[in-house]
Amino acid sequence: MRILALSTWWPEPADNGIKLRLSRLLRALATSHEVHLLALCRDMPDTADQHLPLQYCATARAEPAPMTPLRAGSRLTSLWHPRPASVRAAWSVRFATLTRQSARTLNPDVVVAFELSSAPYALLIPHVPRLLDDLEMAALHDEFTNSTGRQRLRRWLTWAKHRSYVRQVLRGFTSCTTVSAREATLARRLAPTMTQMEVLPNGADVEGTLPLPPEPNTLIYPGALSYQANHDAMRYFLGQIFPQVRSMHPATRLRITGRATAAQIAALPACEGVEFTGFVPDIKALVARSWAEVVPLREGSGTRLKILEALALGTPVISTTKGAEGLDLSPGRDLLIADTPAAFAETTARLLTHPEERARLSANGRRAVAERYDWRAIGTRFVALVETTATHKKLTYDTRIHSA
Repeated sequence: MRILALSTWWPEPADNGIKLRLSRLLRALATSHEVHLLALCRDMPDTADQHLPLQYCATARAEPAPMTPLRAGSRLTSLWHPRPASVRAAWSVRFATLTRQSARTLNPDVVVAFELSSAPYALLIPHVPRLLDDLEMAALHDEFTNSTGRQRLRRWLTWAKHRSYVRQVLRGFTSCTTVSAREATLARRLAPTMTQMEVLPNGADVEGTLPLPPEPNTLIYPGALSYQANHDAMRYFLGQIFPQVRSMHPATRLRITGRATAAQIAALPACEGVEFTGFVPDIKALVARSWAEVVPLREGSGTRLKILEALALGTPVISTTKGAEGLDLSPGRDLLIADTPAAFAETTARLLTHPEERARLSANGRRAVAERYDWRAIGTRFVALVETTATHKKLTYDTRIHSA
């Protein structure tokens, strides 16, 4: 079967959650099918990285994304335009042309759009079944429901616009996946007749990963501070939690990995015992050697690959409820949950001084990931869904609203 895959991310190197999911699912498809990747990238891959997907894709092409700023007029036009202003601002006429040309040349059996941002390009291809992977709705919904005053009205308008757009887009897709049951519930309200809607979670590589001897008093947070949710999590942790941990255990150290500018680091509360490693090509060794991973997230959406990867490596996780949202994990057995600064600090301090509890959480966490979040099993399910999608009736769709 010939598959045309569309994405707004380049899958290699798989150094963030989105790229990791894309890489793993493409590799799964390529084990039994011919995969052709076309990606619209804000950050173009280096020359060496451009060739990496060719290890599993038949062809792979990256196209630079336009950097068109949103203008006040564009936002105003959104009141009656079927597409949100953000979608119109990111639209690439060249990528649309390349998508059409690739479809005519390849004659694919199915089109897979990874994330909503690539969906309008998939809709330009007529007479081919389409699958949309990783539809996210919860973040905007939460922003609206958690807002107050004038901000609530503005965010309600954004949510209403997004909901209308997603409902329209889903009419052109045969199948859809979400990473959590909550995301699926929101999506099903917009596409109640879609029979092929499946919860396909993020995962971790369990095979070949073994726990390493942990370094005492070491914590880690793997996440680029350029992402707002990560920056907020570290501002919260360093400002309200880590000083309490250090007061109980002064030797405690925290490593924060991922890309960060000097300004982003300077905006965080200053604390002793904190190391900013910058981007680390292979984060697994650092995570595996840490006594625990902290995930004090308060915002964002999706399921946290950082939690699953840590558990797969045998590193216990202390998280907020928000951080572990959407994961089928049992608090107290597979990971630890704490939702106030005092509770988070006390839980962390206790774990740092109880190696037997760490060992128990390490074993339980690895077992839970192996049973429910192994990328191999997730990839097998994804391939089956793509194969089923290809056999379905080819949807007709008015592509004019996505062609300008």
